[in-house]
Amino acid sequence: MRNGEVSYWWQARGIPGRRPALPGPADADVCIVGAGFTGLWTAYYLKRAEPGLRIVVLEAAFAGFGASGRNGGWVTAALPGSRQRYARGPRGADGVRELERQLRGTVDEVARVCAAEDIQAGLVKGGELSVATSAAQEARLREHLKAERAWGDGEDVVRYLGPDELAGRLRVCGDGGTPARGALLRPSCARIQPADLVAGLAAVITAAGVTLYEGTQVTSIEPGRARTLAGDVRAPVVLRCTEGSTAALPGQHRTLLPMNSSMIVTGPLSEEAWQSIGWDGFETLGDEAHAYIYAQRTADGRIALGGRGIPYRFGSAVDQDGEIARSTVAQLGRILRRMFPVATSAGIEHAWSGVLGVPRDWCASVTLDRAAGLGWAGGYSGHGVAAANLAGRTLADLVRGVSSPLTELPWVGYRWRQWEPEPARWAGVHGLYALYRTADRLEAARDTERTSWLAQVGDLISGIPH
Repeated sequence: MRNGEVSYWWQARGIPGRRPALPGPADADVCIVGAGFTGLWTAYYLKRAEPGLRIVVLEAAFAGFGASGRNGGWVTAALPGSRQRYARGPRGADGVRELERQLRGTVDEVARVCAAEDIQAGLVKGGELSVATSAAQEARLREHLKAERAWGDGEDVVRYLGPDELAGRLRVCGDGGTPARGALLRPSCARIQPADLVAGLAAVITAAGVTLYEGTQVTSIEPGRARTLAGDVRAPVVLRCTEGSTAALPGQHRTLLPMNSSMIVTGPLSEEAWQSIGWDGFETLGDEAHAYIYAQRTADGRIALGGRGIPYRFGSAVDQDGEIARSTVAQLGRILRRMFPVATSAGIEHAWSGVLGVPRDWCASVTLDRAAGLGWAGGYSGHGVAAANLAGRTLADLVRGVSSPLTELPWVGYRWRQWEPEPARWAGVHGLYALYRTADRLEAARDTERTSWLAQVGDLISGIPH
């Protein structure tokens, strides 16, 4: 089994050769720090709108080295944050509904760009399934559906699948091999191979004239410049698009918490195994557990499954190569065998991890301080593949000074408070996930419809939106 080596997605595609590093001081109209999805989409839409713009993108490793090339491959319309918190803005609940509508449209926009630019990323819009594998999970699933209906979301946004209808799509097991009890289906989600998408996007923007320097570590971001060891890139607008790596920048140590998420991928499953499982619609898959999982049926016939693992490293430290602890591999392997017993014979071929950027209140932000010429986008809390596209389009409008429906969305200008200093940050995150894992075990053992009080305490501590 391979462990680390960035991700299975990159190993399947092939680790790319490095583009040239910044050779020395440079000037630009817009400097973008970070060549993940947010930075690349921002460059894409800026260059399309104004082909004459001099755009420089700076990346410490290579485009897609971070979360953009390590994630679960969900282009999901899930809201990165809390409806209630966004609704406190001037547009209220209507603004939140518009943000959610734009996110649903973004799934189709990503598919449109892939088709238009001939980016072969294995994109299939099969929807998103959230399954219940215990009585408590089923009760939460119904509560979530009730809340969606009260919000005004109809069958076109989310609908309930009973156990028989779910089994017609996908056969997944709970504890003891019992069939899943039901699911919510959200049509606005697509599966992708994320490394293919980010590599394709990087190739498109460089062919259009965007300058992408790789192997170039930015040491600080200031009004009018991004500093590197090779020299400064001077620009009237500098955009920070660093997500889970933000904490490494001066002055940003408590801005976004780099939350670890780990994944495993099986070997190719046999045709008999797929006939047993189903999954012909290539839906993305999650569950209603507190320490939830996410999964997909890959384009090459494997199951990729992820979960939290060791959620956080002291001092906001991040890995370099994605290697994870053997205990995390074993934990994810147990979940895989429980949910898909027939997948056991395929074995686990690769395990890896990455970090996502989590704000203290779990709400994303897209912001441009025009006076300082500094902007940023991020804090997607794990829902960034689609949200980064919408954020990139929004940043492009903000930079160009264009008033649009996107610049009126409630995440524009949204401000979050900082995370607690250490050791409170480390203790809080590890304590939180200990509560969630214990709650999941108790709920499964007792087969009760009541959500464990331990999880309720965890929600209060974390401020995680529901």
